[in-house]
Amino acid sequence: MSALKLLALDAEDLDIVSAQVQDAVLKVGDIHWRADEKRLVIALNRFAWETANGARRFERRRAALHLARVTGVKALHLSPDRPDAVLELLALRFVETEAPSGAVELVFAGGATLRAEVECLEVGLTDLGAAWATAHCPSHDVA
Repeated sequence: MSALKLLALDAEDLDIVSAQVQDAVLKVGDIHWRADEKRLVIALNRFAWETANGARRFERRRAALHLARVTGVKALHLSPDRPDAVLELLALRFVETEAPSGAVELVFAGGATLRAEVECLEVGLTDLGAAWATAHCPSHDVA
């Protein structure tokens, strides 16, 4: 399977990126806010959902999630003092404030959230290397 390279410029595009990063795992220390560049860059190990349908062997890929035109970042239940803490990314969503600005929210398992205020929506996802095998496919219990 070839590497993914996606760009989201509207909420519909962001839904596609969100589906590709669902169940990605990362460490708090993999989150890099570059205020002077107005960028938020997150290194993560994404589950390759595009190869999982009916597969017996599952894959993960190292990827970079990049948010541009970021004016501020706020975290809830995330501590930079614990850079080795592992997070599981559940979804990305865009909350429009005054068009075209708004916030990209990264929702993690366990109630943690990262909110990036943006001038406009510009989110990229790029695979950084080859896939590796994993025996586990994430599952979600529906209550």
